[in-house]
Amino acid sequence: MSRIRILPENLANQIAAGEVVERPASVVKELLENAIDARAGQVAIQVEGDGTRLIRVIDDGAGMDQDDVLLCLERHATSKITSLAELGAIRTLGFRGEAVPSIASVSRLRITSRPAGQALGTQVDLRFGRLLKVHEMGSSPGTSFEVTDLFGNVPARKKFLKSTRTELAHIEEVVKNYALARPELGVSFTVDGREVLRLPSGLDTPRSRAERILGKGDGSLVAVGRQGQDGNADEPGVSGYLLPPDVPAAARLRIFVNGRAIHDRLITHAVGEGLQNYLMKGRGAGGVIFLAMPQESVDVNVHPTKQEVRFHKPAVVHQAVVVAVQAAMADYQQTLKQEIFRTPPVGPAKAYTPGYATPAPAVQESLPLFKTAAVAAALSSPQAGAAGERSPASRENEPGLEAEPCLPAKQPRTPAMPEEGAVAPSSGLRYLGQLLDTYLLCATENGLLAVDQHAAHERLLFEVLKRQFAGKKIVRQTLLFPKVIECTLEEIQILRQYAGEISALGVEIEDFGGSSQVVKAVPAVLGRSPVEEVLAGIFARFGEAGSGKGGIRAEEVLSDMACKAAIRAGQRLSPKEAEALLDEMQRAEVFSHCPHGRPVAKSFTSHDIKKWFYRG
Repeated sequence: MSRIRILPENLANQIAAGEVVERPASVVKELLENAIDARAGQVAIQVEGDGTRLIRVIDDGAGMDQDDVLLCLERHATSKITSLAELGAIRTLGFRGEAVPSIASVSRLRITSRPAGQALGTQVDLRFGRLLKVHEMGSSPGTSFEVTDLFGNVPARKKFLKSTRTELAHIEEVVKNYALARPELGVSFTVDGREVLRLPSGLDTPRSRAERILGKGDGSLVAVGRQGQDGNADEPGVSGYLLPPDVPAAARLRIFVNGRAIHDRLITHAVGEGLQNYLMKGRGAGGVIFLAMPQESVDVNVHPTKQEVRFHKPAVVHQAVVVAVQAAMADYQQTLKQEIFRTPPVGPAKAYTPGYATPAPAVQESLPLFKTAAVAAALSSPQAGAAGERSPASRENEPGLEAEPCLPAKQPRTPAMPEEGAVAPSSGLRYLGQLLDTYLLCATENGLLAVDQHAAHERLLFEVLKRQFAGKKIVRQTLLFPKVIECTLEEIQILRQYAGEISALGVEIEDFGGSSQVVKAVPAVLGRSPVEEVLAGIFARFGEAGSGKGGIRAEEVLSDMACKAAIRAGQRLSPKEAEALLDEMQRAEVFSHCPHGRPVAKSFTSHDIKKWFYRG
């Protein structure tokens, strides 16, 4: 007797349901996709309890006649593909023909549907996959699915559901995802009779819908827009809206490919790469990213719930997203500059439209960090400032790669507090003074601006170092008296293994015999930092790379250098030094966050200040 048997149809449907219907949110997802594929303009989602008691999805789409209502209950029955060729270019959200029979096999299901051209609709009742009755009745055009007693016949599945709050959060996420993917779609979502979400039909733009869902109606979303390159079918058009980098760490990134909500680590990583040096450690990107690409370049048939896809050329997709996000952040810097400094944008202003082609930011030539004598003096010794000599930072873009040797200098002087009413040379801000020897306070046209002096200077130095490193010309400062240091065996191994990389970072070091090493030059911006401190940072970074924690990133080392060389928190600045720093912020292309992701400036509007004192 054969040991292999064909499973009963109901059991096969329940096994399929195990793949498709993971939790109540899975039911909402499948029914919402069907409504969208039916060209619905309005969808209502009603839930009771955690979704196992009742899920009702009502749409005003094309509707089904009686024959189609009965056919949709059969496995592998679908109106969305007809041939193998169409499987490689799926243009609908649902296509497997498993969702409705799978849902019906683990619930009590009632389907009511009427095409717009017919006088009567059809209602079908099922109980855990068994058809109970079919009859005609009057109904509105469109389709209604009513799912009750979900998992009533599979208590093991029901037992593993999470709390009501968690299950409802999953359902709400599904609803928000498709509301974002279809801004023209009207959506209402109620839980136990309480309205949770209501979005109008045909009134929202992609931006306004994103602002509604992400809760950022203040215009602070960062617009992303980049068209795919002609002739490269595998490079997607990238659009969307990102939350500003300093939002709370719980921000969620939603990803869509051709209107389909997916989970994809490749795209998540690409967005993080684009936001490199804007996000604090441990924080992820938040917002919504849309990819538009030919159907033939993406396989959506790799997962039963269609929440994962496979790209034909993932590296091309990854790079396109990185470039789009980097370009969006470059535009964001210009927007912030206008808001803070009230200066005209560099180049034409670009209003976002989906698919806008934005070129990748170009690496620019190295520029002197400070253009005013005041800040040059702040980085040099008091004697040098008094004599009018130039600091190494002020000689960065002179011919040659090395600054002149100089003796170690004392720490910068500590000037008196600034005079009241000082004005920055060209920043458009009125400098008020220094708070806690750390924050620069400025009056703006509409409130108050606080600037973290260390974070601001750190970002400016970091951008200079990046440009120099990209041009393979980090400015060095030769030590008048080379420094001999004693190294451990591990540190000597690092110096030998990464000799080329360390030299490219502007550190000149030679073997002095035994465990001794002699340092002859360091990056000019670190000329006043102890040599031991400079090397300790390099040993730490390259040591991590050697211990298998990942490859070393040049930007991480450069950010450490910028942090060590920047003006310290708690360091007193004169009015001219503070004004020069503000002036350089205005001139810089990137200034809003330090390389470690901390915000540089915080604005308080007059409205905010009035609220503190209950005046507004």
